[in-house]
Amino acid sequence: MSYNPKKQAQHKEHVDQAIEKAQEERGQVLVITGNGKGKTTGGFGTLFRALGHQQKVAAVQFVKGDLECGERNLLEQLNVPVHTMNTGFSWNSEDKEVDKQAAQIAWQAAKSFITDPSLDLVLLDELTYMITWGFIELDDIITTLKQRPTEMSVVITGRAAHRELKEYADTISEVRPEKHAFHQGLKARQGLDW
Repeated sequence: MSYNPKKQAQHKEHVDQAIEKAQEERGQVLVITGNGKGKTTGGFGTLFRALGHQQKVAAVQFVKGDLECGERNLLEQLNVPVHTMNTGFSWNSEDKEVDKQAAQIAWQAAKSFITDPSLDLVLLDELTYMITWGFIELDDIITTLKQRPTEMSVVITGRAAHRELKEYADTISEVRPEKHAFHQGLKARQGLDW
């Protein structure tokens, strides 16, 4: 694609018009979904961006187990509140009822973060699975999001985001796979994958 000054000027005009129209300022709900790698990374990247602006943040990790996690390691060093469900991936589960109870405990931690007016941003990593598996009621999630403080943003990650959750969100990003090292026989790598 070659540089076209006329098209660049038109693009800039459209962007300038969109900026002019964007006058409302409030917290937002972002959903990062899809089958590609990078949803959790995108969610934590947004959380770290907020931290870089001295904003107060918290995170809940649904699905993730108690294995080492680079993002959690850093957040704990920074005294950022993090709740991890600690049951691991569903295909490893031996007791779905225990998983559901753990999800409910994690959701209660999430609700306490989402209703805390001192927080600027809350990350709900892999929350979409809890809806898909029937561990947390979608209506409870939407109601809680609607009742959050006006200035709070919430980032939700995970595959197959429910249609109603997507309808409520302000921004949705779909991460699609094109190529993945795992399918080429490469192992997950510390610092890159966890």
